[in-house]
Amino acid sequence: MSIQNLNTFDPFADAIKSSEDDVQDGLVHVRIQQRNGRKTLTTVQGLSSEYDLKKIVRACKKEFACNGTVVEHPEYGEVLQLQGDQRENICQWLTKSGLVKPEQLKVHGF
Repeated sequence: MSIQNLNTFDPFADAIKSSEDDVQDGLVHVRIQQRNGRKTLTTVQGLSSEYDLKKIVRACKKEFACNGTVVEHPEYGEVLQLQGDQRENICQWLTKSGLVKPEQLKVHGF
């Protein structure tokens, strides 16, 4: 008997590396990470560097009634983190606010 939940999983493994500035392939990657138990974390990576990510997080926290932060990732730059499964909410909010087009969004997760 082996426990499958203890395998390590890198949620950023499928991101494509390129030489462009902050945006790899023009896509905004929305991922979900499993924390402990039922807790999850939603990450948004690939937003343009011309946007103030702290203001975006502040607006999302107020809109979705969750906590969030901006984390500096050594390989992918600044990544937004929101508590809970906010994949649908963040996709709708980003397209409604005009920050990204629907064809630029790529949603990952189970």
